[in-house]
Amino acid sequence: MEKEFLQIVSRHQGILLKICRMYGNNRDEAEDLFQEIVLQLWRSYPGFRHEAKVTTWMYRLALNTAITSLRRSSHSVKWQPLKLQHLNFSEPAANRLDVEYDQELQKAINALNKLDKALVMLYLDEKSYREMAEIMEMSESNIGVKINRIKKKLKETLNP
Repeated sequence: MEKEFLQIVSRHQGILLKICRMYGNNRDEAEDLFQEIVLQLWRSYPGFRHEAKVTTWMYRLALNTAITSLRRSSHSVKWQPLKLQHLNFSEPAANRLDVEYDQELQKAINALNKLDKALVMLYLDEKSYREMAEIMEMSESNIGVKINRIKKKLKETLNP
């Protein structure tokens, strides 16, 4: 089971890295968040029934972890840094997940609330409303409404 889990995480680590970059305010926070996400994935892996795509499960769990636990309280357990090379993960291929957007757009996205940031990230990853709804556990119509509001907000921010 451990080998299978590590293969899945290695194959889809781009999802995790992107979420960590989106929600971590600096490199240390992003690394801590990556570690927390992998831990949460590992804890929930035995219960993963493969009813949804593995990437949907990873997105959902990673986004929920990022949204709810960015900062550790001072009395939480301190973890040793997780290094990708110790787990034999390869570096992610350069693809759409690693594209950096225009600074102004990135600044506008960073100003959004955590839920809206997640939706923008999924939208920019060209996920369908159906996929977004499954990942975010919302209705497709609610996703559509939220995406339209976010687009309007970003346009107003970028073109005052």
